[in-house]
Amino acid sequence: MKPADIAQQRVPGHPTLSPDGRFVVVAVTRPDLDADEYTGQLWIAPVDGSAPPRRLTQGWKDGAPLFSPDGRWLAFHRSIKDAKGPEGKPQLWVLPVDGGEPRRLTSHPIGVDEAVWSPDSTRLAYTARIPEEGRYGTAEGVGAEAEPPRRITKLWYRVDNLGFLNDRPRSVFVIDALTEGAEPVQVTDGPYDDADVDWSPTGDLLAFASSRHETWGDDLVVDIWVCNVDGSGLRALTDGTLSAWRPRFTPDGGTVVFAGSPASPPIINAESVHSVPVAGGPRTLLSDPERHTLAHGTGRATPYEDGVIMSNEARGAVELVLLPYDGGEPKVLLGGRRQVIGYDRRGDTLVYTAADEGTWGELYAGDKQLSTWNDTTGARPLTEVDATAPDGYPVHGWVVRPEGPGPHPVLLMIHGGPFAQYGWGRFDEAQVYAGAGYAVVMGNPRGSSGYGQEHGRAVIGDVGAVSERDLVALLDEALKADDLDATRVGVLGGSHGGFMTTWMAAHQGHRFKAAISERAVNATDSFVGASDIGWFFSDQLWTSDPSKSPLTYADRIDIPMLIIHSEHDWRCPVEQAQRLFVALKLRKADVEMLLFPGEGHELSRSGRPKHRVARFDAILEYFAKHV
Repeated sequence: MKPADIAQQRVPGHPTLSPDGRFVVVAVTRPDLDADEYTGQLWIAPVDGSAPPRRLTQGWKDGAPLFSPDGRWLAFHRSIKDAKGPEGKPQLWVLPVDGGEPRRLTSHPIGVDEAVWSPDSTRLAYTARIPEEGRYGTAEGVGAEAEPPRRITKLWYRVDNLGFLNDRPRSVFVIDALTEGAEPVQVTDGPYDDADVDWSPTGDLLAFASSRHETWGDDLVVDIWVCNVDGSGLRALTDGTLSAWRPRFTPDGGTVVFAGSPASPPIINAESVHSVPVAGGPRTLLSDPERHTLAHGTGRATPYEDGVIMSNEARGAVELVLLPYDGGEPKVLLGGRRQVIGYDRRGDTLVYTAADEGTWGELYAGDKQLSTWNDTTGARPLTEVDATAPDGYPVHGWVVRPEGPGPHPVLLMIHGGPFAQYGWGRFDEAQVYAGAGYAVVMGNPRGSSGYGQEHGRAVIGDVGAVSERDLVALLDEALKADDLDATRVGVLGGSHGGFMTTWMAAHQGHRFKAAISERAVNATDSFVGASDIGWFFSDQLWTSDPSKSPLTYADRIDIPMLIIHSEHDWRCPVEQAQRLFVALKLRKADVEMLLFPGEGHELSRSGRPKHRVARFDAILEYFAKHV
């Protein structure tokens, strides 16, 4: 794989099944290097595999499809290319399934979130942010630089890759989907952030997640709320102890299932599945945090007649697990060497999208692959590595090898989080580096998810030292292979992986020829106030002890280092890169810094396609020079 080959990626989203179980629709997105944007359309396929998927829509950026309960309509998001104002943002559209043109329903200045149909297929509920008048393009000729100042009173006032929260609260809306020209009705209001709305099977209630308690915005408490469809009768179902998300009514309407983790302590908690009676009462924990962690990013928990299906992280895989309502033994419905992206089920028909070693993601019905959007040619396979840390703890990982007999130069690649996982998917980072001739060692040391909550919590208070031991053990085990060159090793990683790259360069520099620390946490003291999550994350994970901060050991870094950062990164702000760069430069160390304009923390995953290619080119150039 070459850097520009990211343009060949075809990534499917969450599928939706027609109510009769005969057809499935899914959005497929891809980077467009010429436009320097992402584009996506909806595809439809017969579930029996009698015909290949065909493109259903021709929009520039279509996504989030959802069949109406009667099967007559398909709701979806559409953003129009180069459109100014609301049409350039994701708006809600409906398409008649039997034929006809799609029709736009909404025109919100900042766009809308995912929608849900009413049981009678006449209305849609959704959430959308309401911008303060005069901001975000609501005043003609007033750009961001000319807007009035913001008065900040809450700790939780901005989020990376989104922006400020206090001047655009998110509310629940309902709209008549069948009447042309119907206006949306705002159901909730106030300064709160309402998300993840669902409609009860009886059609009389809405459920959503929101922080509406007295100290909202200054802690991580998010409760599950229900109200009547007109907004009356608002009440909380949960008790103010969780960060709770994505409520979904059970088929009988008597219970709400949701995802959540303890609001305190706020870090390294498995995202678990809970249920709570709609009429009120104690909640029930349905998943074991030592066995189940709702998959990061795309994970969902969906209630069905026989239990709740959750997408679960497990040793690098993302599997589908059925959790019985009565607390019985969970059942793995879909496992193996793959990472499930999304799923839907009607009766015995299960459709899902999943990535594996050879593909960025395809569409499946049961054991049958329905799509062939991605070319698997040239995908380098993953070889498992099992190592043992000095204290006897097992460390699990993989090697992605380039073609040829070797000995190959080696890159130790460290993931972010830390409560996240590498695993059984076609990862563009590993594929590009293997395509350039490097063997890539990647794994899930303590701190990672997918191995139980305690595996993740083992690093709290001593992240650098604990992770270092596991990573060294994994690297040493991999280097026992004859086709890997132990004299030519580089190290790289982003976010927490950048933290560990800086740490490893200082503490294990003799092992490496060069290091690339990207979007890193380097200085835990300033991270507290500079990062969008620093106020609750920093002292909880690293403590305030300066000996736990990579910057403390900058005077030990003697290998060449490239620092990569984005100017608009609010998760790990650019000052984290600048402080390390200046510390090394003042020592006349061999250091460079590469800054990307207009990008946030997610550059490597969802930044401008041309910036992603430029980043790959810079990394390959640097390692070619030093490794």
